[in-house]
Amino acid sequence: MRYQKPKGTMDILPGESSKWQYVEDVAKNVFNRYRFFEIRTPIFESYEVFERSSGDTSDIVSKEMYDFKDKGDRHLALRPEGTAGVVRAYVENKLYGPEHIKPYKVWYKGPMFRYERPQSGRQRQFHQIGVEAFGSNSPELDVEIITMGLEFLNELGIKNLKVAINTLGDPESRENYHRALVDYFTPFKEQLSDDSKVRLDKNPLRILDSKDKNDQKIVENAPSILDYLNEESKDRFEYLKTLLDDLNINYVVDSTMVRGLDYYNHTIFEFMVTDPAFNNKEITVLAGGRYNGLVEELGGPETPGIGFGLGVERLLLLLNDKLNLTTDLNIYLVTIGEKAEKASVKILSSLRKAGFSADKDYLQRKTKAQFKTANNLNAKYSVTIGDHELENDTANVKNMATGDEHAVSLENLSDELKRIEDK
Repeated sequence: MRYQKPKGTMDILPGESSKWQYVEDVAKNVFNRYRFFEIRTPIFESYEVFERSSGDTSDIVSKEMYDFKDKGDRHLALRPEGTAGVVRAYVENKLYGPEHIKPYKVWYKGPMFRYERPQSGRQRQFHQIGVEAFGSNSPELDVEIITMGLEFLNELGIKNLKVAINTLGDPESRENYHRALVDYFTPFKEQLSDDSKVRLDKNPLRILDSKDKNDQKIVENAPSILDYLNEESKDRFEYLKTLLDDLNINYVVDSTMVRGLDYYNHTIFEFMVTDPAFNNKEITVLAGGRYNGLVEELGGPETPGIGFGLGVERLLLLLNDKLNLTTDLNIYLVTIGEKAEKASVKILSSLRKAGFSADKDYLQRKTKAQFKTANNLNAKYSVTIGDHELENDTANVKNMATGDEHAVSLENLSDELKRIEDK
C-alpha cells in the first residue's frame, strides 16, 4: 500500500527547504537588531488557552481547531495561531517579574493547525512567524513593531506594500462603538447569516469580518469606529500617525479594519500586496495589533501587549521568483582505485573539519562520471586522488570553472586549498 500525506499538508523537500531557512534567517537577523529573541512553545496546549484567547464565537474555535482528548482525558488542541501560547508562556514563567526588562520582546516560528479548505498559500498545517512585546503601552513601540515588519519584508525583497492602519480606541470607545453596531445591525437581524445572528448578541464587531456576501452588503453602511473615539483615543491615534510620517512610512487609514476580541484596542495594522502569484488580487501578508487584556485573560497581571503574525507559505509564494539560492559545493573528491576509496574517508573528514563543504562518489563510478557529477553539483574544485597520488603524497586540484589545475601536497591539502582560494 502506498501512503500519501494528509490532506492540507505538504512535504518541504531539499532545495525548497533552503528557502524556508533563508526566510527564517532573515527574520532572526532583523528581529535581533530590534532586540526581539526567539521563544519556542508547544504545538499543543490546553483547549481553554485558545478558547479564551480566540473567543468561542470565532471560526477558529467553533469550526477550525484540531482538538482532542488525550489518554488522561485532558482536552487539548493543536495550536491554530502563535500568540496564545506565547502569552501562556509569559504568564506561566512569570516573565512580567521585576527581573525582566520591559518591554519583554520575543519572536516565534513554527507550524500551526486549522481545519479549513486547503488552497494556494493556505494549508491545514501551515507555518507562522510572529513577534510579541509585553509591558509597554507606548505608541512609539507600536511604530517600532510596524517598522520592524516592513524592514523584514523589504529585506526579503517585497516592495510596494500597502500599509493600512486603524485604531479600536480604549475600552470606553469600544463600548460606545459596540452599542452603535448593535443599534445598526438589529433592524437587519433576519437578513444576517446564521453566524452573524449569533455574533450580534455576543460580539457584533465580528460581523464586520463576515465572509458572507449578503452580510458584506449590510456592513458597507455600518458606522465607523473613528466616529466613536473619545478624545484620549483620538489624540493617541493622531500621535501615532505623526510618528509614521516622521519615518516617511506611507500608510492609509482603513476604518473598516477591526479585531473582534474585546482585549484588542488602539493600534491595529495590516500589510497588503497585489501580486501575480495571487492573480493580482490584493492579499494580506502581515497583520498585527495591540492587545491590552490578553495577559489578564490567561491569568496574568494587567499587562499591555502588541505583536504581528504572518504566514510563511503565503510569503514564499510572493518570493518564488525573488529567491535564487545556491548550495554550491567547495570540493568534490574524485577517487581512482580501492586505495583511494579507503583514503577518501579520512581526506573528506579533514576537509570538512577545515570548513570546506565536500562530497564524493559512493557508487564506484568511472572517473568521467565522477567529474560529470562534480559539474552537476556546481563544485568549485575537484580533487583527484589515485594510487600514484597516494604514493607521492600529492593531489590534483582543478578549478571547475576555469580548468586550471594544480598539483598540491595531499598531507597539507586543506592549507593548499585555502592558499589557492586566496590567490
